[in-house]
Amino acid sequence: MEAYDLNQKTIFVLDHTQYFSISSEDYIPLELLKGKPGVSEPTKDASAAVGTHDVQFSKSLWTCSVESSIEYCRIVWDLFPRGKLVRFIVSDTAAHIVNTWNLTTQNMSHVLNAMALVGVPQRNAVQSSDFSVIHGLRAAIEALAEPTESQFTKLQDRENSNSLSNKGRVICITSARDNSSMKSLEDIFHTVLVQQNTLAATQRKMLHIDHCHLVIINVVPLNIESLVTNRGKMDVSSVLSTEIHTTCAPNISNKLTHLIMSHYDLASTTVTGIPMKEEQNANSSANYDVEILHARNAHTSICGSEALLPTSRKEGAEYETVTLKWCTPRGCGSSDMQPCLAQHRVTPVDVTSRPSACLITFLLNGRSVLLEMPRKPGGKTTSHLLSARGGEIFIHALQITRSCLEDLPSISEGPGGRVTDYRIADFAAFIKGHRFVPLKSKTKPEENLHKARERLQRRSRYFPLTLNSSLVYNLQRNLNWIQYFLRKISKEDMDKADEAQCHQYIFELYTAATRGDPLPFPNMGGGRLKGNKKTDQYKLLCAELELLIRASSTTPHHKAILERVQNFRIACRDSTIKSENDSGRDAGSKAVMRDSPMSPPHPMDTNSKRNITGPPHSVLDIFNNIERIKSTKRVDFSGRLCTPAGKVAKLYPSLFAKEKDPNPTTSSTTVKEESLGIKLELGVRNQT
Repeated sequence: MEAYDLNQKTIFVLDHTQYFSISSEDYIPLELLKGKPGVSEPTKDASAAVGTHDVQFSKSLWTCSVESSIEYCRIVWDLFPRGKLVRFIVSDTAAHIVNTWNLTTQNMSHVLNAMALVGVPQRNAVQSSDFSVIHGLRAAIEALAEPTESQFTKLQDRENSNSLSNKGRVICITSARDNSSMKSLEDIFHTVLVQQNTLAATQRKMLHIDHCHLVIINVVPLNIESLVTNRGKMDVSSVLSTEIHTTCAPNISNKLTHLIMSHYDLASTTVTGIPMKEEQNANSSANYDVEILHARNAHTSICGSEALLPTSRKEGAEYETVTLKWCTPRGCGSSDMQPCLAQHRVTPVDVTSRPSACLITFLLNGRSVLLEMPRKPGGKTTSHLLSARGGEIFIHALQITRSCLEDLPSISEGPGGRVTDYRIADFAAFIKGHRFVPLKSKTKPEENLHKARERLQRRSRYFPLTLNSSLVYNLQRNLNWIQYFLRKISKEDMDKADEAQCHQYIFELYTAATRGDPLPFPNMGGGRLKGNKKTDQYKLLCAELELLIRASSTTPHHKAILERVQNFRIACRDSTIKSENDSGRDAGSKAVMRDSPMSPPHPMDTNSKRNITGPPHSVLDIFNNIERIKSTKRVDFSGRLCTPAGKVAKLYPSLFAKEKDPNPTTSSTTVKEESLGIKLELGVRNQT
């Protein structure tokens, strides 16, 4: 975000003093052809001084500075047609404004025409102290305080102008004698910047400069050593950071290209092996290379880093370029664009060269070019695509790894260990339950959207992707009450009846755990519960139920159900339980669940809740307590009730009474009835 703010405003300050009128000492030979009409013969003096038929010339320091800075400007406007503004200020005896923040002056034609009117500095001008680059730096600070059109629009909507971010970058191309002169230039710039912020606080039409990045390029002729040393980016204060670069005049273009890559996060790609016909012989062709610039994301989106791509360094350049080979051109079809990861605008580094012009024309005619990347194991991979749409050229980063379009994920079949138990039906039901429906009344749309987002976020907080990764959703096939339980806890308007029903479901689960019943798992295909104990299964199930309830906890009824599940986990001796209410009361004072929620209060309860003191009870204590309570309500054995104390009860007392009974039928019938009553009582006791 900081880089974007700094790139919003860029100001070039060009030194127009007499020093920049000298030659760069980089001579370019010019061959004069004989016999051509309109070409005069070279004079003897020129031939004797320079050579037989060649004439040499060199650009001035001013020409090198202007060409390089305008090339920087061209790259910015090619890659970022909107939002990135560049201004030029020429400084000699005063500051000359070349263009403004108005969009009508943000174009190459306006800047070139203005620079042509400025012209090369006069070498024979009278030396004066009025010639200084400080005038341009002062004007640059004032230009940073001026609002752009977009900033002015935001200022109309804001009551406090100080809340608007205002950052920028100043690139100054000048020449200094030594490091002390450069340090003096930085101090003056910092002082003026602080004064401008103080003035902006009193004037409404000026913006406060939050931060400025000052880049000073010290230019010297070729083969001349400079006393100014290079220095990386350094923070002078909270509002100013500076860096210094020293370069010879012919290398200003490479230096600015290197800087623009770090300023705008760009990357370089060299397309190699481009077949082009020779200009002089149309029947033959040769391979050429074209270097292009684009956003760095076109490379990092493929491998995450440019280190995995083949790179090289061009002669005289300070940066590395990714080398990709030209592939067979074709029409831009949908099959090539489907695995596209990113697309960004491109611009050539040398826009005036013949190979760059041929490549641009070729792409603008509707053709697309695939670029190949060599791989370490051998072979090549198509990694990028060049194509043009709407008069602009784009580079597309293609997916070089296995694509989902080539190998669809298996759902119904599972050879080779593929996942086959995706919760597709549950996910479809989840989507169906969270669809947006347009309302007739458009009252409070933002509030309704906020509620919908909160509901979706709360219900999707825990959503296992597969059945084997969840116990609750795996058991809902064989335990019917789980479906109703999940449906009730997902209700935002849960009432007391729903809470009581959920308590009943939890009690049924607790009863099954106390009986030692195994959980009815279906065939899990080697799931995670293989070999686990029954108690561990119930612990995991209760832990997952707690996660689901916490995700849907919106009412006091949800909290009551959550507390009941936590009590269940305490009864199961789950040491991993973490309750939100532990800070308010002792964990040992929690009531252990023994009865159904539908049962009446326990007779030992003095209030509606039980008062249990002492350490937590174990499962054995719970069972012994239940047996003791039931034994007090059960009728004792009739033989023990009829036998006096201290004597032994006689078993089957009427067994031999049938011989003495005159009526055998009645006797046998009585024996059978008495023996049947004894057997029934014995059976009841054995069962208990």
